[in-house]
Amino acid sequence: MTTPRAISAAKIRQFLTPKQVATLNHAPYSPDLSPPDYFLFPKMKLQLKGARFDTIEEIQKAVTDQLNKIPAEDFSNAMKKLETRAKQCITSNGSYFE
Repeated sequence: MTTPRAISAAKIRQFLTPKQVATLNHAPYSPDLSPPDYFLFPKMKLQLKGARFDTIEEIQKAVTDQLNKIPAEDFSNAMKKLETRAKQCITSNGSYFE
């Protein structure tokens, strides 16, 4: 069964190809290849665990404060880790790896 997302992607490629716009093929969504899933969200959850908020603004402020506390080097390391994870994914042909 073809998903609507696959149909949309095919239509977009059909539109871009005659215009000679380069496209990149990539694997379907994988938490192993998503820096927010393996780096950012766990870090945020750890810091905000148990916190209660009364308004959306309070949530936004707490999250923004936590994001601002993360050193730039941590983000850089997460991007380096993404490269390593992508290579592992390619080597394993998309199979599970640790």
